[in-house]
Amino acid sequence: MKSSSFLLAYHFSPITHHSYVMPQFKTAAVLGIAIILQLSLREAWPPLSYIDFPLIVVVYIALQREAWQALIVGTIAGLAIDAPSGGLLGAGGFSKTLTAYLIYFAATRINLENALLRIPILAAATLIDGAIYFFWQRSLGNPPSAPFVQTISYSLIGTTTVGTFAMYLLDSVLSEQVSLRRQFASRRRVARRGASSLKRR
Repeated sequence: MKSSSFLLAYHFSPITHHSYVMPQFKTAAVLGIAIILQLSLREAWPPLSYIDFPLIVVVYIALQREAWQALIVGTIAGLAIDAPSGGLLGAGGFSKTLTAYLIYFAATRINLENALLRIPILAAATLIDGAIYFFWQRSLGNPPSAPFVQTISYSLIGTTTVGTFAMYLLDSVLSEQVSLRRQFASRRRVARRGASSLKRR
């Protein structure tokens, strides 16, 4: 009973609520900046469009093993890019959402905490996202203007290179959020174990 009371008190306390809500604003702000960069830089210099800034944020969030947040961020990022691009609305949202889930699924089963692993993960995410997007565009009769191999090659180089450094920047911005989630998850597991042991008695 005490463990259950502790869990409820911790979860609904003002400090915990503030610690949980503020990082969400940080995530939203980072995603917003990534979307703005994606839309504005390609207008300034078209080759910069091959750097998928929103995908970098999606991969970073998915690596934190937060399923719902990764899926929501992936959906918003894809739709936000689809709308002004004039392409098939929803194709980018679907590709980034599925990519987020696959990265999350891998992160829950394999230890991907090593910073060096971010390079192949970003490369794989770029390939998956590009392949799914191209498939949906072709399937629904709206093939991209540029060849698939050319687009995916440039995107692979640009997104992986920039994303490797961008993730270190995200570490400094969102590191508090990651530590708070891990701390809360650890306390929640301890409280649940205590509650289950009391029930057995």
